[in-house]
Amino acid sequence: MTQRLAPLAAAALIAASPAVATEPPGWAHYGGDTGGTRYSRAAQINVANVARLKPAWSFSTGELALRGKAIKRAAFEVTPILAGGRLYLCSPFNAAFALDPGTGRRLWGFDPRIDPTLNYPNSYNCRGLTWWRDPARAPDAPCAERIFMATNDRRLFALDAATGKPCAGFGAQGFVDAMPGVSLSRPGSAQITSPPVVVGGVVITGSSIDDNQRQVETSGAVHAFDAVTGAPRWSFDPLAGAGPKVHAGAANVWAPMSVDEARGLVFLPTSSPSPDFYGAARPGNDGHANSVVALRAATGELAWAFQTTHHDVWDYDVPAQPTLATVTYKGRTAPAVIQTTKQGLIFTLDRETGRPIIPVEERPVPQGGAIGEQLSPTQPFPIAPAPLAPNRIKAADAFGVTPWERQACADQIKGARNEGLYTPPSVEGTILYPFTGGGSNWGGIAFDPGLDLVFVNTSSAIHKVTLIPRDRFAAERAAHPDLEVSPNAGAAFGMKRELLRSPIGLPCNPPPWGELSAVDLHEGKVLWRVPLGTTRDLAPGSQLLLKGSGTPNFGGPIVTAGGLVFIGAAMDNYLRAFEARTGKELWKGRLPAGGQATPMTYVWKGRQYVVIAAGGHAKSQTKPGDQVVAFALPQ
Repeated sequence: MTQRLAPLAAAALIAASPAVATEPPGWAHYGGDTGGTRYSRAAQINVANVARLKPAWSFSTGELALRGKAIKRAAFEVTPILAGGRLYLCSPFNAAFALDPGTGRRLWGFDPRIDPTLNYPNSYNCRGLTWWRDPARAPDAPCAERIFMATNDRRLFALDAATGKPCAGFGAQGFVDAMPGVSLSRPGSAQITSPPVVVGGVVITGSSIDDNQRQVETSGAVHAFDAVTGAPRWSFDPLAGAGPKVHAGAANVWAPMSVDEARGLVFLPTSSPSPDFYGAARPGNDGHANSVVALRAATGELAWAFQTTHHDVWDYDVPAQPTLATVTYKGRTAPAVIQTTKQGLIFTLDRETGRPIIPVEERPVPQGGAIGEQLSPTQPFPIAPAPLAPNRIKAADAFGVTPWERQACADQIKGARNEGLYTPPSVEGTILYPFTGGGSNWGGIAFDPGLDLVFVNTSSAIHKVTLIPRDRFAAERAAHPDLEVSPNAGAAFGMKRELLRSPIGLPCNPPPWGELSAVDLHEGKVLWRVPLGTTRDLAPGSQLLLKGSGTPNFGGPIVTAGGLVFIGAAMDNYLRAFEARTGKELWKGRLPAGGQATPMTYVWKGRQYVVIAAGGHAKSQTKPGDQVVAFALPQ
């Protein structure tokens, strides 16, 4: 059997196996399943025929016309779900919809009417919805099937999956305050962007909180509610055990969570405490910030936690859904949690204990932080795989299409503190490489259980972070109105964060600026890596000059039993299909706007569809839109 045909044969064997469910492959959860593997056993579309994919239907949310200029402050990152015979999705402004899976026809819509004038920290955004079946209700009873949606304005809605109407009895009017008792620094300084999870009749939400505004910031506590009534069940603050000397906040969970229903566990990817780049007021390792945290879903009790960054002063929070899979490493098979990070690292942890399956070493890192800072002397590094994003750069490595461009970039790198990964922020300016938007981000990974392969997309760019003494802050902010200059109110330093780019706007680090990689977890080795994306839609005509450059990207991959990896994410308007075993690009479909979202796939009435949101991304400045596009083989 040739290697090329092996995935197809494997898919046929799986389909014939009596142990596999006969129900057509669906996508009932944000990450495909509750553990976020982003794997589908659908194999109708495969390596032999994927080049024949064509648009099958599209659906417009109407937001482009409805929201006007506000659409430029939105990110259409939703991954639809298929459950109970309907396709469900949300717009960046939390309009929820149910669609016919075969035609894209609207079945119902619900608009919670959030305020479209606020400036939210992560743009207007809704990454997904959550479906739940109430086992205590008759199948045809109102709200027997529910759609949970957490909104930008921090409400948790329960909608009847059949009609879209708010569920009576859930809170007062079908919603509850998802962040009860929270005090905000300004209207819109906190929002909810990722879907809630449900386990054992408990619905759990995280939050996204503005960075670098205050030393003592809003609490990043996770909140749990009764899935039927909306009554509060528990809350968990990752900083609660950090000690009395810690004066901070946040450490919130803005990325999607995962659930192990059999073990009754929910897995949280926690973020950095406040403020991001100066930690004098939070000595120590910040409790369970920057960690994978496993809680008992019924009570919120801590089961275990593993910290991926100690005393974070780089905004290297845990940015992606923890992926639950069974992993075989060096001959040992175990239930695992696979966690990617902004540093381009992959941690593989035992799901029951949190102990590393692939060993982790504490390695010395640069010291000499700002006045009052108490840095961790070491940071954790898994021994495999090797980092998927570069993390060292010299002025001589600077990129530019002309000598003038290269020199301009070299001067920017040369003038900053730069000792490699974990160089502490400084008043002269410090190189953060990878930047705070990558290696890996909220798109996370896809995991093929038959091949033990992890597929992950990464971004590569440089941030320069400068600490600003309090007495110089006002002048610095006035001098840089177009940059991020934030106060860190209550701390000795404000901050400035800037992307290092050449005079014509290209990244100062060498390409590729975006990649897709496959990692074999049997040995922890990178099997292949290829550039992801082109500059076609960033600078028309430049893709020939910058062939193989890739682009920074937002969104994640999915993998199918047909031997394919599908991904949008890049800053050009395409959905792509790659061969899972080799990384060869087999197909790309043009999108009407930026596809900075994670696709999904399902089989409906015998036909497989691949669906992606194409609406652009405010921070990527890709083309805005409001369409969801489905591709399928010609009938």
